[in-house]
Amino acid sequence: MTTYSPEMRERALRMLAEAAPDHPNRWTAIRHVAGLLGMSPETLRLWQRKAEVDAGTIPGVTTEAAEEIKRLKREVAELRRANEILKSASVFFAKELDRPTTR
Repeated sequence: MTTYSPEMRERALRMLAEAAPDHPNRWTAIRHVAGLLGMSPETLRLWQRKAEVDAGTIPGVTTEAAEEIKRLKREVAELRRANEILKSASVFFAKELDRPTTR
């Protein structure tokens, strides 16, 4: 899997915007620009879609919202693990308190 820099993404999207009027539809423009840049047309199509969602021109989850959701899910998982540890500890200490002491 090839990882492209943010600069490459911006350049590709800029080229796509410039090339779009010269093509009969979006897909042919995407294929043309992707061919010029040596990348998969699907990669460029997904970048275009994400840019439209982030700009609010089409519905969807923005990049910022997706990152926040991912961060919150990690935080919830961490808190659940901590909660399980605390529950186990409380059970352990409750058993210790109930145990009769020998003197």
